[in-house]
Amino acid sequence: MLVSAGRSVLWCRCWSAPVWRWRKDGFLYRSGMGRRPRSNPAAPASESRRSPTLEAVMTGEPWANYLSRLEKWWAGGGGPTSMEAEVCSVQGQRSHSGDTSGPAKRELGRVIPIIQELRSKQRELEELQPLLRDESEGLKALAHTEINLCQGVINQLNCQIASIVLQRGEADDIDVVMELTAGVGGQEAMLFTADMFEMYQRYASFKNWSFDVLEYCPSDLGGLRHATASIGGLQAYKLLAFEGGVHRVQRVPKTEKQGRLHTSTMTIAILPQPSEINLIINSKDLRIETKRASGAGGQHVNTTDSAVRIVHIPTGVVAECQQERSQLKNREKAMQILRAQLYSMKMEEETNKRYNARKIQIGTRARSEKIRTFNFPQDRVTDHRIGKTLHNIEGFMFGNELLDELILSLCY
Repeated sequence: MLVSAGRSVLWCRCWSAPVWRWRKDGFLYRSGMGRRPRSNPAAPASESRRSPTLEAVMTGEPWANYLSRLEKWWAGGGGPTSMEAEVCSVQGQRSHSGDTSGPAKRELGRVIPIIQELRSKQRELEELQPLLRDESEGLKALAHTEINLCQGVINQLNCQIASIVLQRGEADDIDVVMELTAGVGGQEAMLFTADMFEMYQRYASFKNWSFDVLEYCPSDLGGLRHATASIGGLQAYKLLAFEGGVHRVQRVPKTEKQGRLHTSTMTIAILPQPSEINLIINSKDLRIETKRASGAGGQHVNTTDSAVRIVHIPTGVVAECQQERSQLKNREKAMQILRAQLYSMKMEEETNKRYNARKIQIGTRARSEKIRTFNFPQDRVTDHRIGKTLHNIEGFMFGNELLDELILSLCY
């Protein structure tokens, strides 16, 4: 970080790019963007009362005013506003009046303590100014030194705030739907899929995320054929986006009696989980069917029509759920799955992609398509995309620090 005091422009590098600058008049701007736009006298009076967007800040919103608005909204305890959505880049977050929880509020909570420290330093700077007019030369020199130090700290705090406010990606905090499917390897692939499901469940707990099982299809020997889970929390999409693909395991299966080493696979697909505010589904376009649940469950199976199947008629997308005993709960979860699938299709259309993102992640489930290898005899996990190897598979599968280390290596 570089700070130049006493010049017409104070600038710093908060991250690799871009370079953000503060002028003496308190405006934050990006170098090369040109002059800030003039105010529009014809703009309606209500325009000035709108919450500031990051775009406005980048092109001329007074930085001091912007910070004051952040403090004012935080002190007011109101629900997530358009300002919070811009600050935290939380697309798809539910916005309810009076609801101050969720990723936006938590992210804003990271900024407020830094702003409070900034205010303290600004008050300290104001108290030092009168000392510059003192008759004692020694006191003046001391005041100059303290003022320079104080200005340096103020610039650093401004950089910290900007790095939090401006660095976030658009979809970092979108909830995700994770699909896990057994691949090549029969029962061993299903056992490995069950291990992976438990690993990500523990990782969600480690990150203080929500983990809601939408679908779970076990095998006869305790493995897992297919499962779907909804995961939500701070930076959930950002951290899990690179987990999609073919995961390969090399180990002696529990079902192997001769001690031979087997190679099996399982696949993971990561889909963005939208909220109702981002995707409007017309009830007239839905065909909802009910049936009796099948599988394990004792006396609660085949007694009531609790299983729900929802068909989106215009696209033919189908989602079903039979996890809960209540038909209403199954319907809600089936709608979550359907909404995620439709949102994924919408994203693909908008970006003019001709292929399905889920198929890209899953591929043909062949061993050669692996993105990560779990080698139990060598006690290592290797991510082939970045060439990183970690040892202690047991600790890695527990879903705590080791898994987090590898995921962070992919994200940054």
